[in-house]
This record gives sequence, structure tokens and C-alpha cells, in this order.
Amino acid sequence: MIYLRTLLVLMLALSAWAADQEAEIDHFLGETLGKPPAAEMLRIVGDLQPAVRTILEHDYPAARVRYWRSGTRTVWVLDEIGKEMPITVGISINDGAVERVKVLVYRESRGWEVRSPAFTAQFSGAKLDSNKKLDKQIDGISGATLSVRALSRLTRLALLFDLQLRKEDKP
Repeated sequence: MIYLRTLLVLMLALSAWAADQEAEIDHFLGETLGKPPAAEMLRIVGDLQPAVRTILEHDYPAARVRYWRSGTRTVWVLDEIGKEMPITVGISINDGAVERVKVLVYRESRGWEVRSPAFTAQFSGAKLDSNKKLDKQIDGISGATLSVRALSRLTRLALLFDLQLRKEDKP
């Protein structure tokens, strides 16, 4: 009986967690794109797979990633594990440069300082260099090293995905 009660509480918590995440995503899309266009999907195939693996230091957990596009702007909502839990981040790219990074859902017990607009503003204007690294230095936060790394990896990944779309768009 206790097991069933615990399972029910866990299921309700996960349901609320998913609803909160979708609300945050919708809010970010509205702030960034106004009325967002329909989501599109980028398939992670071919040369994109090893590039993703290099950035994340592991395979991406899905074969496709959802994104939104309006003109030269793409918006990505990506997850990466900080220390133990996923961090959900919204990233807007315009003309190959970071326009905005926002932590949408932070689930770790430490390192929450990465949600601060003062921290995420450091990513504005960043691009990928020839080694698929950010072309600007991102200052760390004491006690949030793994969360800072997760946001940096996700930003690089969004820039890589945007670059892939721009390559595909060229005739």
C-alpha cells in the first residue's frame, strides 16, 4: 500500500513537472518569437552526430531535435545534465550568433545561480569558432561548475544546429 501511494505521488509530481516545463517553453517562445511558428525537427545524422558527441561528450539522447525558425532566427530548447538532473535551456540564435540564453527549468539542488540574467547575458553575441568552441570567454560561478559547463555545451550545440540549418539552406 505504501509503495502504491509513493508511486502515485511520484506520478503526480512528474505530471506537474512536465506541465511546468511546457509552460516555461511556451513563455520563452512567446518572448522570443511573438507568435511562434510551428516547430520543425532537425535530424541528427551524418557528420552532425560526431560533432554533437564532441560538444556534449556523449551522444544526444534522441535522433531528432525540435526547433522553431523565424527569418534568420532559430530557437532551441535543449536539456543537459548538470550534476545529476537535467537543466532545460532556451537558446535563441540570430544570424549565427547567440541572441539569448535562458534557463527554463532548473532541477539541481546547487548551482541555481546560472539562472541569473547577469550570468546568461555573457552568452549574447557568442559564435562558434573553427574548433566548435565559443568565441568568447564565459565566466564561471563558484559552486556551479557543472551547471556552467552544461549551459556552455548547450549553447555550443544550439549554434552547431543553427549552422547545420544554414548549410542546408544554401543552394
